[in-house]
Amino acid sequence: MDRIPVSSSNISSIGYDSHACALEIEFNNGAVYQYAGVPKEEYDELMAASSHGQYFNANIKHVYSVTKL
Repeated sequence: MDRIPVSSSNISSIGYDSHACALEIEFNNGAVYQYAGVPKEEYDELMAASSHGQYFNANIKHVYSVTKL
């Protein structure tokens, strides 16, 4: 999955697969996690958020099932 670099103190890049509804987040420490069942609207809101990290913590972390890649 291709990821887009973002400006964030905690997140390095974000990717999304609309067919699988999978969100992939690469953190600045190099860890990559994939979140399952994420709607496209959630991804769009994450990308549009003024703070990617705050949006992630409030709306994605601990909400969707996650796999460390």
